[in-house]
Amino acid sequence: QVQLVESGGGLVQAGGSLRLSCAASGRTFSYEAVGWFRQAPGKEREFVAAIRWSGDSTYYADSVKGRFTISRDNAKNTVVLQMHSLKPEDTAEYYCAAALLRPWSQDNTALTHAWRYWGQGTQVTVSS
Repeated sequence: QVQLVESGGGLVQAGGSLRLSCAASGRTFSYEAVGWFRQAPGKEREFVAAIRWSGDSTYYADSVKGRFTISRDNAKNTVVLQMHSLKPEDTAEYYCAAALLRPWSQDNTALTHAWRYWGQGTQVTVSS
């Protein structure tokens, strides 16, 4: 089993920044990719960003490109989602996910059912 714990959510004004962290523990050798998803009330969970644990490849949803950056700290088994220029439409519960994601592709990373392990989520609220 893999345990994922998100932190760093909160309330921020539009244009502000937040830094989300996903700490992994357990059988961390059983996955090689970590992703972030988000879900707003009444909407489906949607892909935000993903990184391969080797750090050599990342994918982003079009809606966050240029504003969000995903990175990993191998020594701490942590993946960070740095969010800048936040908009009210970024308001959602943000979830961290992990998987042996193969093939590693933009299309595959965007599929919620492709990810095996999920955290409990952290709320991000952006006020206008």
